[in-house]
Amino acid sequence: MLVAFSVAPSGTGRADGSVHDAVAAAVKVVRDSGLPHRTTSMFTEIEGEWDEVFDVVKRATDAVAPYGSRVSLVLKADIRPGYTGELDAKIERLEAAIDRQDDAS
Repeated sequence: MLVAFSVAPSGTGRADGSVHDAVAAAVKVVRDSGLPHRTTSMFTEIEGEWDEVFDVVKRATDAVAPYGSRVSLVLKADIRPGYTGELDAKIERLEAAIDRQDDAS
């Protein structure tokens, strides 16, 4: 399964509203998990089996909790039994489709 998630604290008391330290704590959990992952400016994607992925999401959420009075978690999952390596494969298929469209025009 692939999971894209974003976790951030609120009620941080920071005048600038920055949450980068909290996000860094969450991303460290993901990186230390050993699961395939990718972090962008808005989400972290992680790939693995249901229990291992959701364990990492829970631990990342727990890592953010000390940074504010509450935590917001946004999560989207692509559950496709029998497929692995989709973190990169989905992008490769998309790029190939774009190339075919470019070739057709």
